[in-house]
Amino acid sequence: MKLLNLVIMVLVLTACGSSEKKQEEQGRMVTVRGKVNYPSPGLILITEMRQGAAADKLIQDTIQLKADGSFEKPLRIMEPGYFRIDFFQKQIVDVILDKTDIMVTVDGNSAGGAASVTGSPDLDLIEQVQTIMRDAQQTPELRPLEQEYQIAAQQNNQKRMEEIRAQYLGVIEKARLQVAAILKSQPPSLGLIHLLQNGNIFDDPDKYIDVYVTVSEKFKREWSDIQYGKDFVSFAEKLKVTAIGQPAPEISLPDPNGKIISLSSLRGKYVLVDFWAKWCGPCRRENPNVVKAYRAFKGKNFDILGVSLDRNREDWVRAIEEDGLTWNHVSDLKYFESKAALDYNINGIPFSILVDPSGVIIAKNLRGNELHRKLAEVLN
Repeated sequence: MKLLNLVIMVLVLTACGSSEKKQEEQGRMVTVRGKVNYPSPGLILITEMRQGAAADKLIQDTIQLKADGSFEKPLRIMEPGYFRIDFFQKQIVDVILDKTDIMVTVDGNSAGGAASVTGSPDLDLIEQVQTIMRDAQQTPELRPLEQEYQIAAQQNNQKRMEEIRAQYLGVIEKARLQVAAILKSQPPSLGLIHLLQNGNIFDDPDKYIDVYVTVSEKFKREWSDIQYGKDFVSFAEKLKVTAIGQPAPEISLPDPNGKIISLSSLRGKYVLVDFWAKWCGPCRRENPNVVKAYRAFKGKNFDILGVSLDRNREDWVRAIEEDGLTWNHVSDLKYFESKAALDYNINGIPFSILVDPSGVIIAKNLRGNELHRKLAEVLN
């Protein structure tokens, strides 16, 4: 009898596991309900939006409108997704579908018509964060600062302008810290991904790298099988590579004569790693400023390592000579496929980092007077 009970228990557990797995493979049902206030002739289409995905792999369906202007559309989704609802080719509403049913109310008769979405935790989170940042920018505390800044600008009082800018950023920073705490406490969601990757909430992600790391760990644990989760983890890992306070990845490439020069060989000095190229107009315009900084600080434990993303050796060497760049230069002449560019996640140039004598990144993208100020600060 005990053996029979054990067999039954095993069968039940196996059946449950199989059922859960089957259910997971089949996805889950969510319902989009709503109301169109001013219906028009034509179709209502709901389409999944996923960059890089084949059209036949995306969910697309039509929504039937009832006589009273209401609608109800159940959809089976395999994982969280971004969706676009097109009302009669006149009004578009973007939504996020995950585990909850949502309610969409629209005018439906013009691109700028009224629209509201309720029932979506993702969109609620986005709205909460946007409200915090909007309120911070509109706080009464900032109004007199705006007037003072205009006066200082008219008088070309650079010192006062910097003081006012610092006060303004202080208020905004408080809001960002509040947002950071909220985001770190959230479960994985597309709303969270949107805010951290596309929301422009943090002007300098390096200052909030702990937020990205904390959120990334949650996605690793809870969204390991969801592509959006994998993509965010990859995004956060790339941010960490060049974050201030992180060790600078090694660079070991040939100079114009074929001699291998490594970043680690310059250890013991402050080193500006400068990614540039002959074909890059902004790089060439910044080069005189870099030359000026090199001349001012080269005798004070400071050096530069130029990393070119050129493809042609002659172009590279000619630009070095034309711009008077008398420091070490390296390149594998592979454009953005350069090993250094890939290791540093370079998507555009000019790009630079300042490394301290122990090889740790202490600043990024210093240009113009900022470069001189920072070098004066660290080199005393």
